[in-house]
Amino acid sequence: MLLVDSHCHLDGLDYQSLHKDVSDVLEKAKRRDVGFFLAVATTLPGYRAMVDLIGERDNVVFSCGVHPLHQDEPYDYAELRELARSSRVVAMGETGLDYFYQQETKPQQQASFREHIRIGNTLNKPIIVHTRSAREDTLAILREEQAEKCGGVLHCFTEDLATAKVLLDLGFYISFSGIVTFKNAEALRDVARYVPLDRMLIETDSPWLAPVPFRGQENQPAYVRDVAEYLSVLKGISLDVLAAATTENFSRLFHIDRLRLTTG
Repeated sequence: MLLVDSHCHLDGLDYQSLHKDVSDVLEKAKRRDVGFFLAVATTLPGYRAMVDLIGERDNVVFSCGVHPLHQDEPYDYAELRELARSSRVVAMGETGLDYFYQQETKPQQQASFREHIRIGNTLNKPIIVHTRSAREDTLAILREEQAEKCGGVLHCFTEDLATAKVLLDLGFYISFSGIVTFKNAEALRDVARYVPLDRMLIETDSPWLAPVPFRGQENQPAYVRDVAEYLSVLKGISLDVLAAATTENFSRLFHIDRLRLTTG
């Protein structure tokens, strides 16, 4: 069995007291059958630092992008495009809109989101979308910029069933995190029951949002297994079936050879 953590921030973990180094984190994950990782950037300097921290590894790929909550300082779209050309970069982002925390940067968020999609379409690399309190604008921009051409995923999904249906119609994937295990997440569980298995991804979004029974602690890639186990029960399928499907979906969306996933 192989599980993939389709969204983690390996540069954000506690390497002072919880983990020795990146290899330690990945070894802990491997012991729980989590064998491949997408390390997600939130700024361009952060992307460079993350690549330096992680180094060359067969079982880690990267995204490159600027998070909607990091729009206070302008950045160079040409630099984003150039960094994203790397063969090690399989996705754009994370990008999107977050009006919950920052209303004042709406124009910058929207411009940045559009540019990520345009670069994704040019490079044929899917986009990783973050949205919070911005449903209508997020869906409108995805449509207007023809995001279905490059494809993508709405990560750490917490929206409603209607939003999921629109995203599925656009050909997008939907990724579930530890939030689906939270006591107050019954509406999200309804969405998880609805989403077809061939359009589902799993993630930790570590170091945040640790699933039950680790809620309140730092999250880590090993815990994607807890998300997978919970979803398999919710979907009424075996863990092996869910693992195989979500790994195949990851391979398809991010254009990663299935053989690399099993040998990485």
